[in-house]
Amino acid sequence: MIMTMTSDPFSPSPRVEVITSVQRRRRWTTAEKVRLVEEAMQPGMSVSYVARRAGIAPSQLFAWKRRMLEGGATAVQADDDVVGAGRVRELEKRVRDLERMLGKKTMEVEILKEALDLVAPKKPTLRLASFNQDGSL
Repeated sequence: MIMTMTSDPFSPSPRVEVITSVQRRRRWTTAEKVRLVEEAMQPGMSVSYVARRAGIAPSQLFAWKRRMLEGGATAVQADDDVVGAGRVRELEKRVRDLERMLGKKTMEVEILKEALDLVAPKKPTLRLASFNQDGSL
């Protein structure tokens, strides 16, 4: 980009933006995201306009919209409900806890089997007597 300097006092000067503070990223709740995407999908509304009003980049709103549409399409293809990420994490934690409990119970069973083998009397084994050809022992 080439800029030329003019001495004309009425020509627009380049815009300079000074950032004076560090702001944290805003966290949007799922309900807020859904509301903004639904608003952008209304007839006569544009994604850029809704994004500008909300103070976010249009690309962010497009990404939310794409994810919502993909999630809905996936649910329709699978003929199943869409499950939120929080619920998935909760269920994964539950599976890990149950696997841990199963491992403990399996170890307990093995220990008890070993203890029974040590304590239980051995069954006598029967020996077959060998007979001579004449029928005597």
